[in-house]
Amino acid sequence: MKDAFGLPQSLLVLGGTSGIALATARRLIARRTRTVWLAGRPSPALESAAADLRALGADVRTVAFDALDPEAHEDVLGKVFAEGDVDLVLLAFGILGDQARDERDPAAAVRVAQTNYTGAVSAGLVAARALQSQGHGCLVVLSSVAGERARRANFIYGSSKAGLDAFAQGLGDALHGTGVHVMVVRPGFVRTRMTAGLAEAPLATTPEEVAAAVERGLRRRSETVWVPGVLRVVMSGLRHLPRGVFRRLPV
Repeated sequence: MKDAFGLPQSLLVLGGTSGIALATARRLIARRTRTVWLAGRPSPALESAAADLRALGADVRTVAFDALDPEAHEDVLGKVFAEGDVDLVLLAFGILGDQARDERDPAAAVRVAQTNYTGAVSAGLVAARALQSQGHGCLVVLSSVAGERARRANFIYGSSKAGLDAFAQGLGDALHGTGVHVMVVRPGFVRTRMTAGLAEAPLATTPEEVAAAVERGLRRRSETVWVPGVLRVVMSGLRHLPRGVFRRLPV
């Protein structure tokens, strides 16, 4: 169960090697979280992440999970929830892809969409049903400001995040009043392994800053969290620009 400040004692991370997810886990362990499940493809990186969190004092377990294998999601997540209640599910998996390559290779573009959107729909619905069955909990979905308006430079990734964002909002509405809360997190450019080598965008942030925003959102039971917060205003302006004007922007 959550503590008096609304922070979870147990956490399930879908995307167990995500830099943002691990920064969030570290922050929550420093507060009250004691049980952590890291779900991801088996790898040395996943085991290393688990060892790092154990060193902070948490009971950390790993579970094999593949966003591209939705047929297995119910079985995999069912085994986690069978071990006890989960206070917080953090849906943090996703891939950026390579826009230029993916435009030339539709199969690669589809992989981006399947990972970021259809895989998340499957895992999100399974997790939501499990949380609803236990009668409490929070699902935090890591979206992106890229989903607010598709840009020429990354419209394949952006469109997948737009779908994810709309799905998460709708799921939150469907679960309203059930005891399960859905929070959508929309970071801008985050300095992570996934963005290494890319030109840094304005208002860039770090995994630790996103983690701090997630914690604040949990305490406030926010439905949407922007990181940094000023992006809410920036993206509102960009979203309403005429298409002809938006097309000429260097974004």
